[in-house]
Amino acid sequence: MAVTQQEIESRLWDAADELRVAMAEAQYSSVVFPLMFWKYLSDTWEHHHQEFLDENDLDDLTAEEAHEIEYRDYQSFEIPLIYPGTVQQRRASWSSILSTIAHPGLGQRVRTALQSIENANPAKFSRLFGSMTWANEEVLSGEVLAAVMQAMDRTPKMHEGNMSHDVLGGAYEYLLKRFSDGSGTRAGQFFTPREVVELIVEILDPKGYESVYDPTCGSGGMLIASANLLKAHSKRGYTLKLFGQEAVPDTAGVARMNLFMHNLDKFQVEVGDTLKDPRFKKPDGSVAQFDVIVANPPYGLKWKPWTNDPRAIGGVAPQPTADWAFVQHMIASMDPLKGRAGVVLPHGVLFRGGQEAAIRQRVLDEDLLEAVIGLPANLFYSTAIPTAILVFRAPGTKAPDRKGQVLFIDASKRFTKVKKRNVLTKDDIADTVAAYHSDSDTEHDPVGRDGGSLASRFVPLTEIVANEYDLKIGKYVKQAASESEDLGTLIDVYNMARAERQMAEARMLEVLAAAGIEGFDE
Repeated sequence: MAVTQQEIESRLWDAADELRVAMAEAQYSSVVFPLMFWKYLSDTWEHHHQEFLDENDLDDLTAEEAHEIEYRDYQSFEIPLIYPGTVQQRRASWSSILSTIAHPGLGQRVRTALQSIENANPAKFSRLFGSMTWANEEVLSGEVLAAVMQAMDRTPKMHEGNMSHDVLGGAYEYLLKRFSDGSGTRAGQFFTPREVVELIVEILDPKGYESVYDPTCGSGGMLIASANLLKAHSKRGYTLKLFGQEAVPDTAGVARMNLFMHNLDKFQVEVGDTLKDPRFKKPDGSVAQFDVIVANPPYGLKWKPWTNDPRAIGGVAPQPTADWAFVQHMIASMDPLKGRAGVVLPHGVLFRGGQEAAIRQRVLDEDLLEAVIGLPANLFYSTAIPTAILVFRAPGTKAPDRKGQVLFIDASKRFTKVKKRNVLTKDDIADTVAAYHSDSDTEHDPVGRDGGSLASRFVPLTEIVANEYDLKIGKYVKQAASESEDLGTLIDVYNMARAERQMAEARMLEVLAAAGIEGFDE
């Protein structure tokens, strides 16, 4: 009997919930995802091993011949033996280690098993399981680890003979969202809401066999969504070449596991600071270029500005916020023939002055910016401020009727309130994508429970230049004011404006302090 999505999600959450006595919910992912992926690998290996045993007569084969046939025709990775040649020798599989949970040292045996799998499969699983600090008895007791493993073992066998990769990948995404819902900012740093991911990928529209790159890939959601889009259109998502870079090693491991769970293996996820040390380069040392670049980088990230970097088109982003530095990196990473990029950023990038204004002017003068799409506030787990998607095209590759202008779309009123967040519905996404592809200015009637409208306008660069390169959406797209505003909406608007002011004040105080000017504190 096929395993249902709800069944596996419920069992996996029961396992995660065993951690409540030992750590904060924000830390669950560092334990649950490695254990879940280990069980998936072990169940898959054992499933194929049984197929091998059922279909071959071992009496007719030497040990070497049996090993060669199994790993040539049945297995795509190895689950090795650990503690070989000792009384403790056993396979590094989930079921083997689970049988020892009554004995002391469970965490060390789990760590040894996972490290042995990484070492036996360096091309696929190198550094996959992260730092595994949770395997230390001081961090997670053997009793709690045993309870988590026993609860997870009640999950049905995680192999393709028992559940589809759609179910397995969906369960993984369910846990990502559940952890983000429950733990706020920390988890939200590596999980972008699924509907935002779908919108940006629909707009960039990756094609079969293209390369897709996310320079701040987090849990890999945008890369997976790119493949899912092709699959939804009856095309081959697995033909995409997927590339990602992530600064946090454990989060990079989450991304790799996520991709594997979705049956995607043509990917490369590297660890490192994209701005300081981009890992994907050409032989000449310049950054590699891709067909599609997608990102939701950390907002307002303090960084060490470049001193001599060819990516610094128009200037260098200021030290208090690297927002435009990420944009510059993405522009440099676009394939010159068909490269396009989409990035989600706070509205400050549209109008802030100083060095950012100089960069914005250069990008506009070179006609690289194709669209600015204003999103509703409070979509993300880590911030309530409104954001926008900026869409770029490689130099000279805009459609002829879009050259010399920028498409502004105000979709800020298109959302539905769900608990503490606003979410985009399928209709919201479809209408925004339709406005992006439209050849004319549009205004859609209110749709959805909250009755938000959507408007768009093509704005000539001459008008933007006249506005001193200011990209505030409200300057170019005027939506009819609502006849009445409910108190909750007014409070949301006030809180967002207050948060923006506090961020601006903090940046100002940092600049003043760096210049040796004091006495401005409240």
